[in-house]
Amino acid sequence: MTSTATALAGHSLINGAPVEGRGETTVAVDPATNESLEPAYTLVDTEQLGAATRAAADAFDSFRALDPETHAAFLERIAENIEAAGEEIVARAMAETGLPEARLTGERGRTANQLRLFAAVVRQGDHRGARIDPALPERTPLPRADIRQRMIPLGPVAVFGASNFPLAFSTAGGDTASALAAGCPVVFKAHNAHPGTSELVGRAIVDAVRDFDLHPGVFSLVYGPGSTIGQALVADPAIKAVGFTGSRSAGTALMRTAAARPEPIPVYAEMSSINPVFFFDGALQGDLDALATAYLRSVTGSSGQLCTAPGLVFVPAGDAGDAFVAAVGRAAAACTGQTMLTRGICGSWQSGVEALAGQDGVDVVGRGTDGATRNAPAPVVLGTDAATFLTNPVLHEEIFGAASLVVRYDDAEQLREAAERLEGQLTTTLHLTDADREAARGLLPVLERKAGRILANGWPTGVEVGHAMVHGGPFPATSDSRTTSVGSLAIERFLRPVAYQNLPDALLPADLQEANPRRLNRRIDGSPTPA
Repeated sequence: MTSTATALAGHSLINGAPVEGRGETTVAVDPATNESLEPAYTLVDTEQLGAATRAAADAFDSFRALDPETHAAFLERIAENIEAAGEEIVARAMAETGLPEARLTGERGRTANQLRLFAAVVRQGDHRGARIDPALPERTPLPRADIRQRMIPLGPVAVFGASNFPLAFSTAGGDTASALAAGCPVVFKAHNAHPGTSELVGRAIVDAVRDFDLHPGVFSLVYGPGSTIGQALVADPAIKAVGFTGSRSAGTALMRTAAARPEPIPVYAEMSSINPVFFFDGALQGDLDALATAYLRSVTGSSGQLCTAPGLVFVPAGDAGDAFVAAVGRAAAACTGQTMLTRGICGSWQSGVEALAGQDGVDVVGRGTDGATRNAPAPVVLGTDAATFLTNPVLHEEIFGAASLVVRYDDAEQLREAAERLEGQLTTTLHLTDADREAARGLLPVLERKAGRILANGWPTGVEVGHAMVHGGPFPATSDSRTTSVGSLAIERFLRPVAYQNLPDALLPADLQEANPRRLNRRIDGSPTPA
């Protein structure tokens, strides 16, 4: 074994303390070399997992009762702790994932910034959804009672780390940040491909819990097999919701477990998307080599292991389309493979490419060269026509990695038919000019039904973390198309409404008291009322 972080303990963090698992052990593997990394991580059994979920349940009422300023400052402290350990976190993540330093440094910044975003949300307070319908005792034929409503947190949340984002969608990533901001304790199931990164970030959270003298059950981190410990976590009666980013097969398995519980719970799973891009004629009148290079940059960034990578591109038939596809072939040939996250992911990519390339009517548009490290296959772009695409469901399947399919279409009707056949997506993208607006207008109603984000003249990779972003979409992009896993709206996944009827003012939560001590914006008798 080679060692990159001798200070790592290799144990879960449960109820504020390191806990040596009683199960088997696992090690991280450097995908660039296939060498194991120290230390070995001990895996918990179901009894130890139960200690984490019970601690989360015990912590719930005190945590959700935090005053907004303390709550926000706690989230900010986590961000500060992550930044303070930033160099060590990035170094370990590089060793465990093969991702470059610049990518991981940016991801560390995004992780801290989204925690600060949610701190601002907590201070501002609109997520509490305060509504007041004052009593109307003189109303006829029946008087109206005083009814007040607010949103409260669901309870402890299980969060699963993502393979492709070891920071921003992992231990302190968007699901954890939004759940903690909602007032929900988190039991985090670490991804076994980057356990050391998870431990370092987990320590940053546990230290913040300790700094603010919160119940230690507010956050626990556990290591264990997804097929047993992951399923047991979702089935545990203390858990009230699930946040997941990963494959469709794993996500749907968790959905089945959650639905089969005596008390079913919501699973907010981000799973599968091929993010189709639609080119119109006018978009192919400019510098086609530059356009093709930008497309390949989006396909190959992070070795194509981004949930928003454009795996499908529709290009019109004709001379301009031919010229663009030729430019794509040249751009693909200039690409070099990058290290993929794990040997298993690389193997799945190779199998997917072979299956797609072996279909009737599919040919190679362009292929790059293998990288110098292990698990760094050559990027590839394949091609077919719309008629073949419409009749072969294999061509609609996601290939997680640097591969994409170009589909040539004959006219607007055929393009719309192809769009109608698509599954749910995280994104769709339009490349067009003013001359293409009417053609695009006819496609937009279809795309609104198919995706959570629609872009124009850009590329879907790169997801801004803000208030208006939607990172979600119809199944199988996510398990619940009403939600987003990125941006401030993500907090609403972990809240539910409660109404209070005729409660004395002294018994009402501060959000709903007449004096409005928290200075919240509220909706009174249907009208927005600023603080």
